[in-house]
Amino acid sequence: MTSPPEPWLRGAIPGIPALLQPAAHAFQMALEDTERVVEGLTPDQLWREPGGAASVGFHLRHLAGSTDRLLTYARGERLSAAQRGAVAAESAADSRPPLAALLEGWSTTVHCALQQLAATPEAALLEARAVGRAQLPSTVIGLLFHAAEHGSRHTGQLVTTAKIVSGLGL
Repeated sequence: MTSPPEPWLRGAIPGIPALLQPAAHAFQMALEDTERVVEGLTPDQLWREPGGAASVGFHLRHLAGSTDRLLTYARGERLSAAQRGAVAAESAADSRPPLAALLEGWSTTVHCALQQLAATPEAALLEARAVGRAQLPSTVIGLLFHAAEHGSRHTGQLVTTAKIVSGLGL
């Protein structure tokens, strides 16, 4: 059985503006890669930190949380108390949600990201946005693309860590 082509080789994602197709494809690929590589991981493998590297579970939780926060800034909104609290929870060693819950959170976040991309008019892409308490300067397009590339970066780390912990025979 052959794998389908990567999302960017399958054509445009319906409803997404042309300038935002690369971000949409990156989100779709990150979700598909994540779903594929975590299949069959045990709870120990999910939370193992080989050589001190962040666990697969951390990356899954961080993917959903960080993407949600970046998309909030792209909409020109400030973070809610729940979003600010989620930052600390991402690294909390005492909270280890099961794989199904983490995957559902990431899948939901990607779905919301695609909806936001679809709802973003091209005329708004260069609008200024402020990021974080320091109100650092960015733009709508800068935040959307950073969210996509940040997700890709963590997905790559997640894939590598999953392969390592799976290979350890745990």
